Amino acid sequence: MEINEKIKYWVDLAEYDLETARAMLDTKRYLYVGFMCHQVIEKSLKAYYVKIINQPPPFTHNLRFLCDITGLAKEIDNSILLFLSELQPLNIEGRYPTYKDTIFNLLTKEKCESLIEKTEDLFKWIKQKL
Repeated sequence: MEINEKIKYWVDLAEYDLETARAMLDTKRYLYVGFMCHQVIEKSLKAYYVKIINQPPPFTHNLRFLCDITGLAKEIDNSILLFLSELQPLNIEGRYPTYKDTIFNLLTKEKCESLIEKTEDLFKWIKQKL
């Protein structure tokens, strides 16, 4: 598979996940809004990794690590780093009952709308770098 096809693969998955996040918002499944927003950013960072490194991305869900190893961490401001920290627990921790209730209680409609908006903005920025 050619590098552009690999990048497209990750971007297409991220776009699908963004649509899923919007659908979850519409159906008030807020826990999954957070999860899907994390997935959008993770997959777009993996697309960028493929572009920069020309290797398959590592098996990780750590957004900050992906930013660091691609060099994007040097290009983003502190507000984006804080957003990544906000998204990080919405991936793995949301799957476990001990964390699920806590996360679920934090994800209101307004919070999820904000997550989607920030996700869209960051995704757009990453795609422009591709």
